[in-house]
Amino acid sequence: MSLIEINGVDFLYENDDSDRPALQNIDLQIEAGDFAVIIGSNGSGKSTLAKLLNVLLTPSKGEIFVAGLNTNNRDNTWKVRQKVGMVFQNPDNQLVASMVEDDVAFGPENLGIPTEEIRQRVDKSLEMVGMAGFQKFAPHKLSGGQKQRVAIAGVIAMEPDCIVLDEPTAMLDPQGRKEVMETVQYLNKEKGITVVHITHFMEEAINADKVIVMNQGQILHKGSPKSIFRLVEELKDVNLDIPVAVEVAEYLRQEKINIPDILSIDELVDALC
Repeated sequence: MSLIEINGVDFLYENDDSDRPALQNIDLQIEAGDFAVIIGSNGSGKSTLAKLLNVLLTPSKGEIFVAGLNTNNRDNTWKVRQKVGMVFQNPDNQLVASMVEDDVAFGPENLGIPTEEIRQRVDKSLEMVGMAGFQKFAPHKLSGGQKQRVAIAGVIAMEPDCIVLDEPTAMLDPQGRKEVMETVQYLNKEKGITVVHITHFMEEAINADKVIVMNQGQILHKGSPKSIFRLVEELKDVNLDIPVAVEVAEYLRQEKINIPDILSIDELVDALC
């Protein structure tokens, strides 16, 4: 069984005047070690799906299994949350203490981890996100990117199998986005942590193992970044941007210039040279 297995899932918000579910007939598997990126325009159901993975919501129909645990079973809620950590859009909403090390320790303390082990986890987690030495800093004095990395460290300290990031770079400047994405890719590739990354920045999807495109509560496409970003017109039809390098390459192909499938500016430069 996959680390995360979603079978025939619908979700309807109880107070929604619309009869249309926020999610409809979702089938998806995330393997251990995957870097999966979910893209879609506003209202496509991305954040609803993220909340289902951490049992902040449970399906109206269908089932979700995390490491074999059915999220519909309330007895599994805390077990699932120990396996799937969540990082949200605004780091200020996740930072709860007046000192960085206390903030990172908050999760493990609630799990009842012994004090000595918590100290080790805090230091290790901050080192993993490039924030070693910031233990005594006040979170409100950090940059946006640094705050988000502390929020990620707080999740890592609980030692989850998977981290779900719900648009974690949406409120950051370009430097902050770069810092966070480098951290996320390091945790996935070097530490083997499964990542489900939700974003509306298409460039953040180019290094994924798989890309899932959502539209109006359904999965429209899923596949490798190269297979997804070949669908230039289909992505534009659902109000999604295209990575600049991909769009330039597509324009050049229309001008009868032979360009292979590329995703990044560096690949485009290499192809043209």
